[in-house]
Amino acid sequence: MSLTDPTILVIEDEPSQVELLRYNLSRQGFGVRVAMDGEDGLQQAIEDPPDLILLDWMLPTLSGIEICRQLRRNKATREVPVIMLTARSEETDKVRGLDIGADDYITKPYSIKELIARVRAALRRPAASVTENKLVLGAIEVDLQRHIVLCGGTSVDTSPTEFRLLVTLLQSPQRVFSRQQLLDMVWGITADLDTRTVDVHIGRLRRVLACAGCQNQIRTIRGFGYAMEVSQQTRRPNSTS
Repeated sequence: MSLTDPTILVIEDEPSQVELLRYNLSRQGFGVRVAMDGEDGLQQAIEDPPDLILLDWMLPTLSGIEICRQLRRNKATREVPVIMLTARSEETDKVRGLDIGADDYITKPYSIKELIARVRAALRRPAASVTENKLVLGAIEVDLQRHIVLCGGTSVDTSPTEFRLLVTLLQSPQRVFSRQQLLDMVWGITADLDTRTVDVHIGRLRRVLACAGCQNQIRTIRGFGYAMEVSQQTRRPNSTS
């Protein structure tokens, strides 16, 4: 997030909704940019990434689902929070939106107070600190250049795949990733693998972190995927307490 007022990109094709969002977000101190079709919205997001994107599901030229998918595959926008706005209220639609990378989902018509609260919550999402090619979150420290993982100072032995998986989770603490998202981001979007592959590697990663003293760092979201917990505490390796 920027040091100045957070900037929100609204990708919405209904003029009345655009003006409603622009007015209320501006009153709350947010900078607001607008795109009224999918292709323009995607281009704006990639060329000048905002702090958060409010994304309509149904758009001309490019759907909100496809925009979200492309945002998550682009390094410049991979970590930008996306809240989808849609008239669809079916649970399957919500799951589909979250599965391709949306952080939240609001059904129209919505309360402006609720929308502002959801925006603020998404912007408060914690981030790991990166200094001198090191990624640090709580007791976990990753040397991105030398591919070394430490937990409370104790070395953690990871395979190359487990290393990429850990880095992906650490870069967005508390963000929920679906198994398919992790396959796309860690193994590559063309990987022809079963999503159970993710479960196997998550299990291995949990075990090696636990052996080094980092307990319960990776949370399971039943039926969906995984998230990295934020914890400052470690347990001594092989501790029985």
